[in-house]
Amino acid sequence: MDIKALIFDLDGTLLNTLEDLTDSMNYALSSFGYEKISIQQARSYVGNGAERYLELSLINGKENPDFQECLDTFKTHYQANMENKTKPYDGILDLLNKVKVKGYKTAVVSNKFDDAVKQISPKYFNSYIDVAIGESEKIKKKPAPDSVYLALEKLGCDKSQALYIGDSDVDAKTASNSGLKFIGVSWGFRDKSILYELGAQTVIDHPSQLIKILEK
Repeated sequence: MDIKALIFDLDGTLLNTLEDLTDSMNYALSSFGYEKISIQQARSYVGNGAERYLELSLINGKENPDFQECLDTFKTHYQANMENKTKPYDGILDLLNKVKVKGYKTAVVSNKFDDAVKQISPKYFNSYIDVAIGESEKIKKKPAPDSVYLALEKLGCDKSQALYIGDSDVDAKTASNSGLKFIGVSWGFRDKSILYELGAQTVIDHPSQLIKILEK
């Protein structure tokens, strides 16, 4: 397999962020007197950026007059508390170490807001990740291919030389829109069956399996 670059989703792929995302959303909701969500609800709501996450969590969504203030509260609380319970999934750091030793270039492309991505990526992955891109007004969020193309440009690689690894329907669509082969991961926020339905050629159950795929 002539692959030189690996493009990773962040939440649900490299990092288990679900508890911190749930806690910050519930802090924002309760601050304005709204009902909290369960961690199971959060699991199904995340993946499309902070605005969509709040839209699904808050009664009446964007039509709610408190929407913008609630969104700002969520972002502020999350950025200050996003390392409380978050941790890499088992085997991720070993995987990233091995792919760097083997000379692969790596990037994170996320729908998490860019300030958070820029803060959290070096915290957990140090030099293992070469490029980290999050949601911002400057670039269309996933599943648009723009952030993937930007990552490839920064890595100096063509899309034919890259794999996209993620855990969600958004990731499957992003890979398809970008023209990259998609490898799904079963340990994240979406069911394995959904990933196959959306076109994943392969779904892995442990990070170590990615090394075996790359060695084929």
